[in-house]
Order: sequence, then structure tokens, then C-alpha cells
Amino acid sequence: MIYGYIKQLVEYGVSNQLIEPCDMIYTTNMLLDMLNLDSYEEPEHVKSIETPEDLEETLKGILDYAVEQGIIRQDSIVLRDLFDTRVMNVLVPKPSQVIHTFWEKYKESPKKATDYYYELSKATDYIRTYRIKKDKRWAVPTEYGDIDITINLSKPEKDPEMIALAGTMKSSSYPKCQLCVENEGYAGRINHPARENHRIIPIEINGKKWGFQYSPYVYYNEHCIVFNGEHVPMQINRATFEKMFDFIRQFPHYFVGSNADLPIVGGSILSHDHFQGGNYTFPMAKAPVEKEVVFDGYEDIRSGILKWPMSVIRLNGEDSKRIIELGDKILHAWREYTDGEVFIFAETDGVPHNTITPISRIRDGRYELDLVLRNNITTKEHPLGLFHPWEEFHHIKKENIGLIEVMGLAVLPARLKDEMEELKTAILEGIDIKTMENIAKHWEWVDSFRKKYDTVNSDNIDEILQKEIGIVFKKILECAGVYKRREEGREAFQRFIAYVNRKK
Repeated sequence: MIYGYIKQLVEYGVSNQLIEPCDMIYTTNMLLDMLNLDSYEEPEHVKSIETPEDLEETLKGILDYAVEQGIIRQDSIVLRDLFDTRVMNVLVPKPSQVIHTFWEKYKESPKKATDYYYELSKATDYIRTYRIKKDKRWAVPTEYGDIDITINLSKPEKDPEMIALAGTMKSSSYPKCQLCVENEGYAGRINHPARENHRIIPIEINGKKWGFQYSPYVYYNEHCIVFNGEHVPMQINRATFEKMFDFIRQFPHYFVGSNADLPIVGGSILSHDHFQGGNYTFPMAKAPVEKEVVFDGYEDIRSGILKWPMSVIRLNGEDSKRIIELGDKILHAWREYTDGEVFIFAETDGVPHNTITPISRIRDGRYELDLVLRNNITTKEHPLGLFHPWEEFHHIKKENIGLIEVMGLAVLPARLKDEMEELKTAILEGIDIKTMENIAKHWEWVDSFRKKYDTVNSDNIDEILQKEIGIVFKKILECAGVYKRREEGREAFQRFIAYVNRKK
């Protein structure tokens, strides 16, 4: 049967234009070598696979064979992923070919270039489409508009045995991180993912070398990562805004944003300067301006505070340089701003707390910059962060609120899928949730909402749980908002606007 899987994969490469028909024998022989096979018998009847979603069964067949033959020395998802990435690389064009094709298509339009590259990233299994389609996704209506929810099932959970084994390995600083250009073609190791089927598009941003790629876990459509060609730490400053606008001028159908540059409110990789973007309209992008404001000397910029659970200033104008100037002024003002009445402190004991999560886009031919005010101060009551998911919501999400969540897409942990199934059973069968070890943490939450519903049954339990998870995420975003959406918070927000206007 292994010959059948090999033939399926080679024919898949042809049908997805990864290889030419004249490459089939060569590719077959490369696969035979990887599988320690020195002969090949052409199968007569093999079911064809045509889409990336169809790859799962074929790759599983090849991986099972490799495990049986001891080529993969231990049956774990980590080692399987290392090996199947090596297998798929046989089908992937060389970087020079991908780059050439991308820029040839760019001459027609930026969208044609990104369409080509996105489809290639899926076809080569760099984006594991068959895993991503298992993610749970839904939207929940709120007073801020629909909020998007996803339970991420595509990123494999770490195997305890592999974690232990990784601890015995000699440390390596190559590549320095998972965003470095040196990842392209890297075979990987137990504590670093394989990237042999990974191709990077080199781009220039503000005269510097940067890279453009897609996230292998694509939390939303065409989820891309734009990263500095050098391994330098993230910073939010005027140059950040300039680089973001330079990118969207080159790819006007994409938005781009940056995580904040401080722990707690920042991203997971603060050591490497990068942005995230894509072809997706987030809930926050749809949020209207609730309160128009005027910044002195920048009357040509439409400015306002968004109707959003977090504290966001939106700038919109025809001249990106003017928006950058005003954005830089607001950033500098926020870095040094303190308002003890609402527990906003620029620093304590010399440790800075204020920063910004910026997002840029082109809307109706005009440039737009959203500035989300962030503060990472901790307190005795909230040791993980005052403007962070509060402990009462940790049963749903404990992790940082980064760029993606800020914009209204909850990326929730995979554990919730099984926990929600257990909760359904407990609720429908009247089992005391407090007695169930795996879901006891949810009992207060369930107790708080079940009285809202006259009837809870098998027909509506899924809808109820999804709705209530969305309500929790909305409250988490409100936790992360530095200015709360009540009179005291609105007045404090206006004090900051006035402070910006006083700045020279």
C-alpha cells in the first residue's frame, strides 16, 4: 500500500502545479529514498487527491509506514510532523522559483501575488488545512457588534515525552527564533518546528530587508506575518507606524498591525520585530466612532474614540505622513501619562507600563490607524495584570490579550472543546459540576447563566454555551480596556485627549 500513497502524493503535486509531469519519476525516487525503499511497483488503481484537505489520509499512510519501519523512531506527533514536512519538501519549488513567480504576479496586481502565495502555502502543507478546518469557529452578537470566537485545534499540543526529551538535548541558537529568515528550509528538531516546506517572500520596508510569510496556523483568512530581516526586538515608535503604512501601500488589500512591545500586553515573540496582517475584516474594524475628538493642529485628520470594549483612538486621513505625525504624538504622550484616579501609571519603580497596539489599513482610499491604549501594571489583587483577563474568567482564557484578541477574535485554548462536551453532559443530565475534576472550574460560571434560560435542552445547549463563552470574552476585553465604559472612564479618556493637545 505504501506505493499507492507515494503515487497519490506525486500526482497531487502535479495537480496542484507544485511539480511538472516530467518531475514525477525524480520525485518518486526521492520519496523512495526517504522511506528506505530500493524498488517501486506502479499501483494500478489509486484514488486521486486534489485539495490540501485531502492530504491527511495520504500523509498518515506514509507516516504509519515510517513508524512501522523504524524510520520515525517513536510514534509521536512531534516526530511525525518533522518527518512529513521533510516528505512534503520534495514537492515544493525552490525559494528562487517561488519568489520569481510571486513578483511576476505582483506586476498584475498585489492580490494576484498573495493569492498565489497563499494557495501555495496550503498546497505544500506548510498551512495544514486539514487540521485548521477542525478549529471551532462562531460569532456572538454583543453591544459592540459580532465578536468572533475560535477554539484552536490546529496547533498540536506538546507531548510530555517530547518535552522531557527536548530537555536532554544540547541547546541551539539556530535559528534564533521561529521568525528568523534562517527557518526557511530548516529541518527542525524536537524543540523547534520543521520548516523544510516553508518559503519566504523577501520584501523591502522603508529601505530595509524584511520577510513576508503566512502563519502556519492561520487564525483568520490570509493570516500573514511580516518580519524584520534582522533578529532585533520589537518596539512601538514612529518608525513602527512608517513601516506599517509602507506595507499597506504595497499590499492595499491587507491590514497590518503590531502587538504591543511590553510583557503581559505584548505578543509571544517580543524578541523579533514583526507585524501580523491579512485579508480579513475584524470586528474592531467594523466598530463605529462613538465620540469624535479634535487634535489641535491636525484638524485634517478625522479622529475619534471607538465604540469598543478596549480603549481605541482611530485616525483617518488622506495623508499617511500626517497620520504618522499625530500617531507619534499620541504615543509619546501616552508613554509618559499618569492618571491615578483610574490607576493608570506611566511607570512604577522605573518600570514602564504604557504602550500601544497599533493597526493600520486603507479604507475607501484613505489611510487609517487604530491606536489601542495598553497598560501592563500588576496589583496584589491582579498579579497577572490589572488590564488583563481577571481571574474569574481564567476558566475560559488566562493568556495575554494580544493583537488578534484586541481586534475582536478570541483564540481560545484547545482544552475548551472537550470541557464544553463534558459540561453539556453534566448540564443535561443534572450532574453536579463541582464533583467533576476536569470542569469544576466552570461551575460558578454555569450557575450564573443557566437561570437566564427558561429551557436548556439538547437542542439549544450548544448555542447557549457558545453565546456565554462570547459574553465572557467580551468581558475579558473590557478588563483589558484602560478606560472603562462608564462615566468615570469616559471623563478620564477625555483628560488624556486634553493632555495630548497640551503637548507641543
